[in-house]
Amino acid sequence: MKEFFLKTKDGIKLALNHYDTGHKEVLIIVHGWFMTKDSRAFSDMSQNFSKEFDVIAFDCRGHGKSSGFYTFTSKETIDLKTVVDFAKTKYKKVYLAGFSLGGALVLIHSALYKDIDKIIAVSAPVDFDKIENQMWKKEAFIPTFKKFELRRWLSIRPSLVTGKKIKPVNIIKDIEAPTLFIAGKKDVTVCSWHTEKLYKEAVCYKKFELFDSIHAEDLYLDEPQRFINICVQFLRA
Repeated sequence: MKEFFLKTKDGIKLALNHYDTGHKEVLIIVHGWFMTKDSRAFSDMSQNFSKEFDVIAFDCRGHGKSSGFYTFTSKETIDLKTVVDFAKTKYKKVYLAGFSLGGALVLIHSALYKDIDKIIAVSAPVDFDKIENQMWKKEAFIPTFKKFELRRWLSIRPSLVTGKKIKPVNIIKDIEAPTLFIAGKKDVTVCSWHTEKLYKEAVCYKKFELFDSIHAEDLYLDEPQRFINICVQFLRA
């Protein structure tokens, strides 16, 4: 694995982990809020996926080793576009896998730019405003706290000004790439109805998987082999 940095058009320095295993396809992994590319879940997941594809995992602005402040999807679209543009100079096929707010980002990007071959959206919300108050409920916060990594948590820098956010539910019909939607039955942060609604309203080729778990990367942590197998099967089909 090689770590390097890219600069966005608005001057943000993005930190990336590149797992170059000699494949012609690349999977870009997009974390959610309070996660980083080096979080245990995403580091382990990246290594597992790198057996099948090259992998790029990166820190969104305001997270980990990237600069700037997190804007809850309003400017992170610039981050993802920067990484995708880099990947497309090196690979024949580019796939996206996004988790929670990262799931929202991969859907938004694909709807706007239509330059992705396949998408995996895990615990993606229909609208960020509908989950803002859910994240701090004890049913949601306690499972997150159990994954506590001091260095990761200290690296999170949210912005006080977020700007206009695109709602995934408003652009879902614009997505043309085949999309795998994955949700957790026990998720209290982004309840499974969010992902189910996006799945039902999407008009692209689509699949839906429901895990008996909670939120985003927890679906991988609870059943890593099943998660990897479902994703690889979808991307290879």
